[in-house]
Amino acid sequence: MGTRPWIVDDELWALIEPLLPPWPERSPGPRPVSDRLCLQGILFVLYNDIAWQLLPSELGFGSGQTCWRRLERWQKAGVFDRLHRVLLTELNAAGGLDWSRGCVDGSHIGAKGGADTGPPPVDRRKTGSKHHLICDGRGTPLKVITTAANVNDVTQTLALVDGIPPVAGRPGRPRHGPDALLGDKGYDSNPNRDALRKRRILPVISHEGRPNIKGLGKLRYVVEQTFALLHHFKRLAVRWERRTEPHDAFVSLACSLICYQRLKNTRP
Repeated sequence: MGTRPWIVDDELWALIEPLLPPWPERSPGPRPVSDRLCLQGILFVLYNDIAWQLLPSELGFGSGQTCWRRLERWQKAGVFDRLHRVLLTELNAAGGLDWSRGCVDGSHIGAKGGADTGPPPVDRRKTGSKHHLICDGRGTPLKVITTAANVNDVTQTLALVDGIPPVAGRPGRPRHGPDALLGDKGYDSNPNRDALRKRRILPVISHEGRPNIKGLGKLRYVVEQTFALLHHFKRLAVRWERRTEPHDAFVSLACSLICYQRLKNTRP
């Protein structure tokens, strides 16, 4: 993504700008910092995990408080979720998504307290959250849910599947899910298997107390790679936001950037 990945290029801005809510024609106060500059300030925080008040003024992105307010405004308007959906559609149209299988997994992150936090199973003296992820067969993130660290993976299976947005871009109806869902023993649940079959999704999930399904690990490795990509954004490796909504805004933005980079890689 270059040495300054927080700089928004013209192609990405052309996708984002139509999604942003307009400013009132006669808003009080001084002229606001441009949306593009504020977005670059938000990306700087996402990549470098600095406190908002430490955003360097010499970058020209406005103050940290201004960027934080813009992030919250855009999150409430659903900008980041819609951007993720737009980029999934573009990637699907370019043949960059593999719907033959989806992979699910969870990953713990540290947290400083607040909503959707709790003690992780490995160290109950600490507070943490968990990212629950479903990706396609190539590791493209389709949906991420943030919960407390002590929430079992199996409880989020159907929420992840149902949270995949309808993805157009190819002939026929938009896709709502993969053909098969791959999960480890943490997702062992016969009611969930039945629910997946009703959604026309083949469950490929190992059973507790039995050997793992042969070859399942080789197919599921992509989800670990996707977590590595997500947590490459330093702001997602440790959760500082006490409310879930700003953190989820960062998560959706990171998913969108991963999709955008893959979209660029599919083009000659």
